[in-house]
Amino acid sequence: MRIDYAQVSRTLAALTEGETDQVALMATMVCELHHADDRFDWTGFYRVTAPEMLRIGPYQGGHGCLKIPFSRGVCGAAARTGRVQLVGDVNAFDGHIACASSTLSEIVLPVHDEAGQLIGVLDIDSNQPDAFTQVDAAGLTRLLAQVFRHEGF
Repeated sequence: MRIDYAQVSRTLAALTEGETDQVALMATMVCELHHADDRFDWTGFYRVTAPEMLRIGPYQGGHGCLKIPFSRGVCGAAARTGRVQLVGDVNAFDGHIACASSTLSEIVLPVHDEAGQLIGVLDIDSNQPDAFTQVDAAGLTRLLAQVFRHEGF
């Protein structure tokens, strides 16, 4: 099954209405996303907890890395550059951190709060090669803006 971004948007709007706690929002979003698409093998947030440092937040799937510096991996690249990282083959990504040997591709998106401050990254791994597209990047970007910046769609 493939994710229906419009349906997930409606569901998240209903589930998160009035909620401002970032961890609660992350946990709810992860749950909805992880079960919405067969490609999503690991779905989670890494939160900015110190300068240039990400720590694992709410996630679903196997164990993830506990902390990731901005200088390392796909998650670090998304945090450092502020841009979506769409990686079709993680083994070809220089500096990839192999938290799980089953990961073949991933998409990582920066997450900002209402003030535009980077609060973390959304990391979705797949056990399929080239699992993610620009459609996913756009859909996930809209969902993150809806949930964390409270922008309606």
